[in-house]
Amino acid sequence: MNLPRGRVLIAKPGLDGHDRGAKVVARTLRDAGFEVIYTGLRQTPEQVVAAAISEDVDAIGLSILSGAHVALTRRVLELLGDADIPVLVGGIIPEADAAELREMGVAGIYTPGTALAEIVAEVERACAAP
Repeated sequence: MNLPRGRVLIAKPGLDGHDRGAKVVARTLRDAGFEVIYTGLRQTPEQVVAAAISEDVDAIGLSILSGAHVALTRRVLELLGDADIPVLVGGIIPEADAAELREMGVAGIYTPGTALAEIVAEVERACAAP
């Protein structure tokens, strides 16, 4: 029996209704051996964190295309508090915002065109981090 490489929550926080990228990443991670929990569209940061904790995930992937990536990610990180769950963010993210997200402690940032193999490798590293 093969154990999963890690448990990952893929979430679409905020009002953004475009989920194709999140579904592609979720499917790619499943195909790579991860156990993936997909929350669906229009989740609040509170719902995302509650799901992550109740599902005992190793990492959280946020897909945000609405432009609210800094505010939504900040709130998710605040709600996580001392929970040691790495957060990775994908979407249309300007470099200045990417720098701010990194300063907040985001484990990975992915923009359109990021190779799926790169995402898989970085999610694997995030899941393995102590």
